Amino acid sequence: MWLDPLYCAAIVALALVLDRVLGEMTRFHPLVGLGRYAGWVKRIFWRPTKARGVVAVILVLLPILPFLLAPRLWWLDVLILYLVIGGRSLSEHGNAVSQALMQGDLPLARKKIGMIVSRKTDNLTEQQVVNATLESVLENGNDALFGALFWFCIAGIPGALLYRFSNTLDAMWGYKNETFINFGWGAAKLDDLLNYIPARLCALAYALGGNSSLALNCWREQAPKCASPNGGVVMATGAGSLNITMGGAAEYEGYRCDKPVLGAGRPAQASDIPRASRLVWLSAVYWLALLLIFALVERVL
Repeated sequence: MWLDPLYCAAIVALALVLDRVLGEMTRFHPLVGLGRYAGWVKRIFWRPTKARGVVAVILVLLPILPFLLAPRLWWLDVLILYLVIGGRSLSEHGNAVSQALMQGDLPLARKKIGMIVSRKTDNLTEQQVVNATLESVLENGNDALFGALFWFCIAGIPGALLYRFSNTLDAMWGYKNETFINFGWGAAKLDDLLNYIPARLCALAYALGGNSSLALNCWREQAPKCASPNGGVVMATGAGSLNITMGGAAEYEGYRCDKPVLGAGRPAQASDIPRASRLVWLSAVYWLALLLIFALVERVL
């Protein structure tokens, strides 16, 4: 681990507290600015080739370079890490869908889920809305929270920024349609690489937070069937941990995806969405506890 475990634990704890208390910035969020910058780069450099896409990814990552040379300041680390995680925002978006469904307002639920997924939502059934929300909450529990914390502990703020920049680019460019199948190849591969270890640690945390044996069995048997080498791991394990099933067809811009059924038990319900949000938060608590154990062992030895 590149950073001191106790330092990591302190920064992670403070960033999680800020995220829990303040939530996501509604104005001037740096990831929104990154999205606009990435959109400008795409307009300038887009060609239907992998090489152009790789160049575009490098250009979008350039703003990280100054952080490699900047001195380490604990308050700055706390602030930046708080800005790049999104645990409370993820919970709020998921719970908004759950509340709309429990009030019988399917059109509102479709509108709410459309804010956090890239698939088409206008004609989703209630079950499809539930499934899409749970998939998003469980997968983004790694993308928006666990993965950023992991890479901060490995490589400090540059690592956390690299991870979140890569994750944002994959969300914008990682589609298998005519526009991005080649241009987005570099963004998708970088995101897969950076997520390989965090996704599996996140899945272990998910398994610890619920039906562990069923979760691990779903990971082993179902994750290999998923198109995403990392998303399938966290979604299958999370669904198994919650004793629910989800999945099925999803339509995106330019293509349709038939997703395997993940998990085991009864079909997912709207009331399971807050349960998934709690599982995500629990995974972050486990990670913090692990850092504290590392710090204690290091000082004893």
